[in-house]
Parts: sequence; C-alpha cells; structure tokens
Amino acid sequence: MRDATDYTAYRLEKMQEAFVSARVLVEASQWNAAVNRLYYCCFYAVSALLVRHNLSSQSHKGVRGLFNIHFVKTEIVPKDTAAIYNLLFEYRQEADYSDFVDFKEPDVRLWMEDVERFSTHISSLLQSEHS
Repeated sequence: MRDATDYTAYRLEKMQEAFVSARVLVEASQWNAAVNRLYYCCFYAVSALLVRHNLSSQSHKGVRGLFNIHFVKTEIVPKDTAAIYNLLFEYRQEADYSDFVDFKEPDVRLWMEDVERFSTHISSLLQSEHS
C-alpha cells in the first residue's frame, strides 16, 4: 500500500513531466496542447499539496475548490501566484472542448513563466513541510 509520501512524490514527478511536455509543445508552436500540459502541471502540484494535507477530491473542480479554500484564502499560496492555476483551469477547458479556440504564442510563453513560478512555490511548500 502506498502512502501520502509516495503519492506526493509521484504527483511532483508528473508535474515535472507535464512542464517538460509543455516546453516541447511550445517549441513546436502547439499552443492549445501546451495550455493543456501547463494546466496539468499546476493540477499535479496542487494534488500533491492536497494529499500532503489529507485532502482529496474526485473532480478537477473539487481539487481547485479545496486549493482555493485551504491554501489561497489562508494566504499560504499568494493570490497572484495561484492566479495561473485558476486561469488555466478555465483555458484548459476551452482548449480541449471548445471549437475555434486558438491561444497565441505571447500568452502561452508568459503562462509558462507563471506556471514555473507556481510549481516552484508549491514544491518549496512541500519541501519545507517535509523537513
């Protein structure tokens, strides 16, 4: 049986993989697919944080809600840092399920930077809690 430490490590690994995939997709000018991977980078980071605190949800919306209630409203994660996850939650839905949605290079490149800051912040939180 795996424990929360195993799950946290697994989700952080998935976070890194998603970010690397996003980088590859950006270099290939695949903007909508990159948005999907950037969202999942954030999602995996948040999932790791939630499990560390014995929180979970069966839906993406639930994960987002728990994150905002337990980490953003309490200012453990600053609102400006968390904003990219909330933004990409909406944009990933559009990129994956809506027609005629085409994200643009400057936006996606900016979001890459924001996601990197977000994932670094979450990783730092997890590291400091583990110590």
